[in-house]
Amino acid sequence: MSKGNIMETYGRFDVLFEKGKGCKLYDNNGVEYLDLVSGVAVNCLGHSHPVIAKAIKEQMENVMHVSNYYYNSKGIELSEKLCSICDHEAVFFCNSGAEAMEAGIKIGRKYGKLKGGDSKNIVIHMKHSFHGRTIGALSVTGQYKYQKDFMPLIGGVDSVNMNDVDNIREKMSENVCAVIIEPIQGEGGINSATYEYLKCVRELCDKYDALLIFDEIQCGVGRTGSFFAYKKFNVIPDVICVAKGLAGGFPIGAAITNKRANVLVPGDHGSTFGGNPLACAVSIAVFNELVYGGVIDKIDEKSKYFIDKLNKLKDKYSIIKEVKGMGMLLGIALNVDVKSFSKKCFENKLLAVTAGNDVIRLLPPLNIEYDEIDKAIILLEEVIKKY
Repeated sequence: MSKGNIMETYGRFDVLFEKGKGCKLYDNNGVEYLDLVSGVAVNCLGHSHPVIAKAIKEQMENVMHVSNYYYNSKGIELSEKLCSICDHEAVFFCNSGAEAMEAGIKIGRKYGKLKGGDSKNIVIHMKHSFHGRTIGALSVTGQYKYQKDFMPLIGGVDSVNMNDVDNIREKMSENVCAVIIEPIQGEGGINSATYEYLKCVRELCDKYDALLIFDEIQCGVGRTGSFFAYKKFNVIPDVICVAKGLAGGFPIGAAITNKRANVLVPGDHGSTFGGNPLACAVSIAVFNELVYGGVIDKIDEKSKYFIDKLNKLKDKYSIIKEVKGMGMLLGIALNVDVKSFSKKCFENKLLAVTAGNDVIRLLPPLNIEYDEIDKAIILLEEVIKKY
């Protein structure tokens, strides 16, 4: 089997996975790996979960796709479920996190034009953030390394230091239409915004009549211990962008708005496959398992168990500088090369990826069991001992 026709856009590990079950992945030789990547926070119920398989089978035997010229019952049901557990009223469905962010940016720009005319178009984002690889999402990503080869990007954007109240106070003005922030920066290094900062940004957005947009693509859908991450911070955004775990591995994304931000009208935006019955049916099954099946209810307790174990490793080994994050969005800041560490984890049959310059990211399925956490700690310690 030749890999030569796959475009080299990723630095892939030399492995071919053929099967997965729960927290485990198996390569084409049957070798087992413990998966703490979960497709980068996508496989929230692990691999091959029966409720997902059942939803796919049942829906594909009825209808997989209809045009958005028409309603479909699964899209209506999913939108109702999502809005029933947040402070928002309208959902735009798409296929990915980058697409959800594109919708969020356009909502911000449309809102600005309605409220302040052509000059109210500035979108503020955080340094070290990551919002996607489309030109729009890349323009509000606060990492030059991802942007440099694709300049010029869209204009009308500005960046601030997260958790720096003075910095954002300086940048806010009547010309700002939106502020975009990840409550917890994932790819940027598992960096959490403080409640005080988010509260300040909320107040500034209200003062200058700008939208507050939360990128919950990685930290949402239960990963922090509540379905929507904003509820852990007690600050309500105008727009929530979600994707990744929303259908547990099946492609779907969404931008969810409150009444204030519900400004798009027919012709403003669209997505051919967005909200198709198959994706929405899978997402409904995942939602039910997370919310009504008790998965989210157990995350805080499991997270405490995991963090306590990681802190014991930190106390024991000097290469660990800090344990970061919350819920099942965790990071280990190291004083050794993290790419090398990630490779050694892989060689030890543990999947863990990097975040930022010095962090190993741990993103297990949300339904990980305690014995699997124990196994992860054993495998991590075996790698640590090599340094």
